[in-house]
Formats: sequence, C-alpha cells, structure tokens
Amino acid sequence: MTRHIVGPFNRVEGDLELRLDIEAGVVTEARVTAPLYRGFEQILVGRPALDALAIAPRICGICSVSQSIAAASALRAIAGVEPAPNGILAANIAHAVENIADHLTHFAIFFMPDFTRPAYAGRHWYEAAVAAFTPHTGRATAELLPARARLLHVMGLIAGKWPHSLAFQPGGTTHALDLGSRMRLSAVVEEFARFFETSFIGVSAEAFLDLATPDDLFAYAEAHDGFLPLFLKIAADTGCDRLGPGPGLLMGLGGYHGVEAPLFRAGVFGADRDVAVIDVAAIAEDTSHAWMTGEPAHPSIGDTRPDADKPAGYSFAKAPRLAGKPVEVGAVARQAVDGHRLIRAVLALNHRSSVTSRILARMVEVARLIGAMRGWIRAIDPKGPYCADMPAKPLDGTGAGLIEAARGSLGHWVEVRSGRIARYQIIAPTTWNFSPRDAAGVPGPLEQALVRLEVGDDGPEAVAVQHVVRSFDPCMVCTAH
Repeated sequence: MTRHIVGPFNRVEGDLELRLDIEAGVVTEARVTAPLYRGFEQILVGRPALDALAIAPRICGICSVSQSIAAASALRAIAGVEPAPNGILAANIAHAVENIADHLTHFAIFFMPDFTRPAYAGRHWYEAAVAAFTPHTGRATAELLPARARLLHVMGLIAGKWPHSLAFQPGGTTHALDLGSRMRLSAVVEEFARFFETSFIGVSAEAFLDLATPDDLFAYAEAHDGFLPLFLKIAADTGCDRLGPGPGLLMGLGGYHGVEAPLFRAGVFGADRDVAVIDVAAIAEDTSHAWMTGEPAHPSIGDTRPDADKPAGYSFAKAPRLAGKPVEVGAVARQAVDGHRLIRAVLALNHRSSVTSRILARMVEVARLIGAMRGWIRAIDPKGPYCADMPAKPLDGTGAGLIEAARGSLGHWVEVRSGRIARYQIIAPTTWNFSPRDAAGVPGPLEQALVRLEVGDDGPEAVAVQHVVRSFDPCMVCTAH
C-alpha cells in the first residue's frame, strides 16, 4: 500500500487536498482535507443582526445569493416577518439565475475539460471533446460566457448588482419591478432558454424533461447534438455511470421556497426509493477529525473553535451528519427527493449516485428552472409590495435559514440577543459532501466515493480521480466559511 497526497486541485474555489491510500492500482482509503480556515462564523458574532446580510454573502462570490437568502431567512424567522409575495418571487428568480450560471459554468469550464486530457486520445469522441471543452479555446467556453453574462443581467434588474447585493432582506427584496423591468426579465429568460436548448441539450426543454428511462436517455444522446449529448456518449464509453458512488442517502432542504410550498420538496431519499421527512433536529456537526474543538452538536448550539494542532484532525471542515449518517447533497439529491422520474430511474441502475447522475441532474434542474422562472415572472403582482417592514424593536431569538444552493443544502443557524449576533453557525453543501470522518470512523460522501476507484499505474494522477472529485463541484471557501 502506498499513500499519496493529491493537491492543491486547480479549477476549485478554495483549497483542496486528498490523501489516497492505493494498493494494486485501487484506492483503499481516502481522506479529504480543507486546509484553509476563514472564520466567517466568528467574524459575525457580536455584530448587529442585520450585518449578516452584508457579511454572510461574502463567504463566496459564486453562491452569494444563496448565502444572502439563507441569512435573510434565518433573520426572518427571528423577526417573525411574513415576506411580501413579490419579494419571494423576485428572490427565487435571482436565486435560480445564480444556480443556473453555476451549473453551466461547472459543466463547461470545471468538469468537462478533464476529458480533453491526452489519456483519452484515440477514443472515438476525443476530437469532439477537444473542440468543445479545451480550456479558453473550446466552443463551450466561447458560447457559454456571453450567454452567462446576458443571463446575469437579471441580477441587475432585481438586485442592482452581483455578487454581494443587499437587495435580499428578511421581508423580501428592496427593488420593485415595473412593467419594463418585467418585460426585460422575460426577454432575458427566453433568450437564455434558446441558448440552452440549442447549445447544451439539443432539444426543447419540454422534450428533454419528457425523457423517463435510461433507454430514453441513450436514444436521446445518440440522436441529438449538443454539449450534454456529447457528455452522455463520453460517460457511456468511460463508465462514468459507475464512478464515484455516493453514500446512499440523498438530502434536500427544499429549493425555492414559495408562499405555500417549495418548488423542490424537502426530504431524504434512500435506497428503498422512499422519501423520508427530514428531522432537522437530528443534524449534528462532529469535530472528531476536524481541526476544531468541541463535542458533536446541533448547529443551533454549536461553536466554531479552531485547533490547528489537534492530533486527530486533518481538515478545517466539520463532519455534518443526519441522525448519525453522512448524506449527499446537490442537484441529484434535489431531483431524487422531488421525484424526477429520469433521475430516479438512473439512480436505480446502481442504487447509488454516480458521476453521470450528478452531471445529468444539474442539466435536468436547469431545464426545470427555465419553466419555473417563466411562472414566477408571470405571478408578480404589479401593484403588490416587494418587502415587508421589520419590527422596530431589536431582534431577539433564534432562527434557521435552510435553502438549496447550486451545490446542495445550505443552512444558517443564528442566535440574536438584544439586536446583536450571539451565535452564527453554517453548514455549506461542500461541508456535507467533503466532510472528514466522524467519531465512529465513518468517512464523508467524497471519501466513500473514492474508495475502490481503479486508478491503475497512473495512481493519484489518474483522471478518474478528477472526474469523481469534480462531479461534486467542490467550493472549499464555503466549506471552511
């Protein structure tokens, strides 16, 4: 057995290292390290409660709106404010745009370039992959970046700027959309829909969402052009459907909350294909193998106290667990929990998530969000308010903001006393997926996904390692807050 350190990884937001034990060309053990500590949770303690709306979004420049909405939701729960329906709709539109931009950027710029490596030269799809996904010069980059920039005009209309806008408040959003703004919103969404259908999926979003079985998916990939059909052909040839199996439990906290129910339901999806209700009180963060002190605790009563010299520690990420078990989060979890038939059918093939299912679920989600944004724009009441007033007295109490960012479940747990933050705890999506071991020695989702990976003579340099890691789309700055 030989132990290898892999990292730092490129094309990753933040710092990531892996420790891989390899024997006879197979990974026998993996440990995932977040080596950079940032400390936003301590930065927030002692500040006025509403400062969270300015500071928490700066945890990340990629999922800034997600952090804003989680913070606003937690403060809303403490204030007891009923948000304005128009504000919910506007926030959902902006949130969807951020997550769509994240999904497509991950696919074209972070994930797919690994298939242009010389290791794949000679495969029947290699030249097409090189033409489409070579960094900087590939067709995907050339087509995606202008379309992404135009899509992000939505942020200017709703939030004034992106990232780190103050438009997202406990009572809703701060800017009212007039008729001209709503028309421009519709025009931007329709232009993006045409781009996504033409360049990425090669069919209408409705036709794509009609696919129900793996056989349907295979026939679609063979019959159509586009970046996703090309990936599906590559995935079939390289066995991506068997790479990187997840821990078996998939969790979603509910995505795009509405007045009555979220667009994507909350729950836990398991191997029995049933969806269980999430017991949020059963979430605990274990610090046994983190460079942190403290006993396992629910984030509402937890603390963040670094201990960089802890002998058993190997990451600045804690190990969040649901009822003592690791869970995978992300688009594949959201779509499985919400009952999307194609994603559930693909998961049923191996009874676990995989590289293929994680990438496919992101594209399914983009197609679904196009329809959702159209509905949200139509639902805006031209005469209705966008933001409810906050109470005049200082906030006092505890609250949680539980949402879905692009990479998965995001929670902010806040305690406010006499208007000032007494405790602020965050569990980010990559903290769930890239967690270290817990007190029982159970590995986190990525650590499990890498075990039994065949790397052959390439060892830690095997491109399969990159595929598995990137299929989770790590954002390590969020992980270490």
